Amino acid sequence: MNIAFRSLSALAVLAFTTSARAEVVELKSGQKIEGQVLKETDREVYVDVGVDVVRIPLDRILSRHDSAAEREPTQIEKNDVFSTAKLPVKTVKELAEQFGEGVVLVQTPGGLGSGFIINDRGYCVTNYHVVEKETRISCVLFHKNKTGDFERRKIEDVKIIALNPFFDLALLQIPEQKDFKFTTVFLSDESAPIREGDEVFAIGNPLGLERSVSQGIVSTKNRDFEGIVYIQTTTQINPGNSGGPLFDNRGQVIGVTNMKLLGGEGLNFAIPIAYVKHFLKNRDAFAFDQDNPNSGYRYLDAPRRRNAKAPPKS
Repeated sequence: MNIAFRSLSALAVLAFTTSARAEVVELKSGQKIEGQVLKETDREVYVDVGVDVVRIPLDRILSRHDSAAEREPTQIEKNDVFSTAKLPVKTVKELAEQFGEGVVLVQTPGGLGSGFIINDRGYCVTNYHVVEKETRISCVLFHKNKTGDFERRKIEDVKIIALNPFFDLALLQIPEQKDFKFTTVFLSDESAPIREGDEVFAIGNPLGLERSVSQGIVSTKNRDFEGIVYIQTTTQINPGNSGGPLFDNRGQVIGVTNMKLLGGEGLNFAIPIAYVKHFLKNRDAFAFDQDNPNSGYRYLDAPRRRNAKAPPKS
């Protein structure tokens, strides 16, 4: 990457020839540079990064925007259950720090999985197969305390709101906590579709290894299995990741991780966010009733077999 560094003393005069403004410069290589723009020509831009001045050729720049927009998300849609927003591109490290507390460990007597919180009422999305045939559900939250350390908090009596076994989705509600607010995540805005090769990452609890982060790319955005489209990704997914979020490089949830192909490497899949939004918007149709479950498969009684030895009717 041909980006030159020059000393501040050599270019300090530039600060007096143009009005400096703070910008975030995103490079085509995926890197970002934030600082005061000192000068711009028809070929390059000079950015003061604090300890030096960076000369960036214009043909290396993917986008530029004011640094204030880097900190304040633009809300696009606020549903009564979830929100979408236009977020800035950040590193996986930054995004895991920002949204990691919104990912939870879902526990049942039969096993465990992952989930993510979508609003301040404690609504939590996970996979249907994580809570299938279970009613005693708890969630473990990883809340950062005042000292910056993560506090593991197990919350019982988690309520099932809705189930959709056909798309392998479930909506839970975690009881409100009086001493802290839930960290929530944003769902992806579908006006900015994902593309093959886009960088993505997952946060979950594979094999019970809590708060694990794995990174990969989108292999294809429309892999068909039994009439349902999935996102195929190289992001590593294992049992325990099920129900966790698949994030893009802006920290927006683009899918719900739910399966992998055994016997292969890097063949992992997530439920696209379009299916998740449809499920959430129509959750009343999939509402769970503990006394009279009506959101799963319903089988009619099989017809009785006729007795082959019975004499024919006259």
